[in-house]
Amino acid sequence: MTVTIGRRELLAALGGAAAAWPLAARAQQAGKLPTIGFLGSTTLSAMSEWVAAFVQRLRELGWIEGRNIAIEYRWAEGRSERFTEAATEFVRLKVDVIVTYGTPPTLAAKRATSAIPIVFAAAGDPVDNGLVATLARPGGNVTGLAILTADLAGKRLELLREVVPGLSRLAIMGNVGNPFTVQELGEVQAAARTLGLEVDTLEIRRAQDIAPAIEALKGRADALYVCGDPLILTNRVRIHTFALVVRLPTIYNSREYVEAGGLMSYGPNYLDLYRRAADYVDKLLRGAKPGDVPVEQPTKFNLVINLATAKALRLAIPESFLVRADEVIE
Repeated sequence: MTVTIGRRELLAALGGAAAAWPLAARAQQAGKLPTIGFLGSTTLSAMSEWVAAFVQRLRELGWIEGRNIAIEYRWAEGRSERFTEAATEFVRLKVDVIVTYGTPPTLAAKRATSAIPIVFAAAGDPVDNGLVATLARPGGNVTGLAILTADLAGKRLELLREVVPGLSRLAIMGNVGNPFTVQELGEVQAAARTLGLEVDTLEIRRAQDIAPAIEALKGRADALYVCGDPLILTNRVRIHTFALVVRLPTIYNSREYVEAGGLMSYGPNYLDLYRRAADYVDKLLRGAKPGDVPVEQPTKFNLVINLATAKALRLAIPESFLVRADEVIE
């Protein structure tokens, strides 16, 4: 529910600075707090730490939820039709900024509005996927933080070879309904060929596709590379469970999968990305135009491994690998 306060209360809460903040001032004149539409593309349980990092950074920047800003949360559970529903609802509610994660939700938000600023906390190659014109000058109403995966794909495979002795047959799974995942699948396939690995690609589009895809791999692959996206993140426990049944080591793009039982992950620090997304929101609420705010890239990357899963798979993790890991889950 959006919290409503009067003009005098709002100016007091903002320390008199609201007059200099065009979006905040417009919201206040309409009789409501400046409002963020937070499009949670998966579930609250999957994104809770990311949300906490986002809200904490907003507080550090002077935006306190329920006092001088409101946040409307919608959870799509990785279902593409809900991306459009949530984005359309945010337009109806006339929120001041929309925050997204992932390429499909951001595309849905962009289709729903060309007027409300949109910040993606993470999205794949936003130029190729039509989110922005260029990284330096996005144009339009969309900006945020881009994840470019070509280098990451090769790095993940190198790490996987360190912990899976004799790796020669690789399975790759991804949601082909996500244009960013399609791009990543191609990059992983190319990296695998460079390393001389045989590749089996599993294309999924819905949660029901996961179990049969992984079960079909029994005896056909030495490891599974999982391309992360909202559908995959929502079903991370299911993926881990089936992968463990067929004794497949897995690698992902973020620690949330490893925390749920996956073997390992290497990728951007998503807590940091959500903190930086709050910086974007702050700039927009203070009057910056999204088309003029450059798209940035991750600066922090984490290697995470789950030793309990390694033990279940009877994998001996080299000490040199553990020393390099940013987090070891036991």
